[in-house]
Amino acid sequence: MKKFINNTDTLLAESLSGFARAHADIVQLNTQPHFVRRIKPTAPGKVALISGGGSGHEPLHTGLVGFGMLDAACPGQIFTSPTPDQMLAAAQAVENGGGVLFIVKNYAGDVMNFEIAAEMLDCPHETVLVSDDVSFPKTHSTGRRGVAGTLIVEKIVGAAAESGADLATCKALGDRVGLVTASMGVALSSCTVPALGKPTFDISDNEIEMGVGIHGERGRERLAISSATKIVEYLGRMIDDDLKPQKGQIALLHINGFGATPLMELHLIYELASNFWEKRGVNICRSLVGNYTTSLDMAGCSITLSLLDEELLRLWDAPVHTTALRWCC
Repeated sequence: MKKFINNTDTLLAESLSGFARAHADIVQLNTQPHFVRRIKPTAPGKVALISGGGSGHEPLHTGLVGFGMLDAACPGQIFTSPTPDQMLAAAQAVENGGGVLFIVKNYAGDVMNFEIAAEMLDCPHETVLVSDDVSFPKTHSTGRRGVAGTLIVEKIVGAAAESGADLATCKALGDRVGLVTASMGVALSSCTVPALGKPTFDISDNEIEMGVGIHGERGRERLAISSATKIVEYLGRMIDDDLKPQKGQIALLHINGFGATPLMELHLIYELASNFWEKRGVNICRSLVGNYTTSLDMAGCSITLSLLDEELLRLWDAPVHTTALRWCC
């Protein structure tokens, strides 16, 4: 294992300190317990959006704190859920009279700890559970995992909250976006968790892991490596079969890197995926390509398709200013 590291026990604290220092115009870091929050005050009555999860997925979630997205993010240890006291402290720090909306990826630890925090919160609150990973069937015992589609939910709901939408509206909107968003990933390599010191699974040079999770967990199927076109067609069919977009449907296509895949390859995947859906009559009208929901140093990527309407398109286009995502009118 070769990493820039002093000590595995202090890695997260040192990284968060550097992140907050580098982006002091956007965020501030709270310690004991750790959470990252916006530095600029929000309008009275604004719904506070809070998310979080294990570290190692940067820039999700801390990099999405700021105008037009999250009010706070709670980072746990690497691939480990944040604790309820982090979530509760973050909620109490940023709640501004409009209640709190938790945006939670569907992993058992995240779900349980956010539920505990919500039970202790003494202001109006709701939860949006993101479960966009189509590598799991809808009937899976624990439900589908929340992966790169989480960013789409956070952006669209964040824009609505920024414009003054109330808690019930934001909750309904988040659930709605989740229903029209589907993702699936493929890994060319495993990742190395610093505390473990070795890859989380072994994979040979001529194999790929289809349907891999974002915590270094194995996927649904191991296949021989093939052309990028065949890989995209496999992922695209799984997503298309789930969402069943109609001809003329407008959509957002998000190609997400897992941390160790060059942009050259990610843009190749975007070209192939956009061709895949355009041949089926889907109008890819918005795009996002890059490393946004990573898995430390894993080589691979995921494809996310979100079906849009005019309202969702407007909210996606709304101004945003975070460390990882920013655009104006």
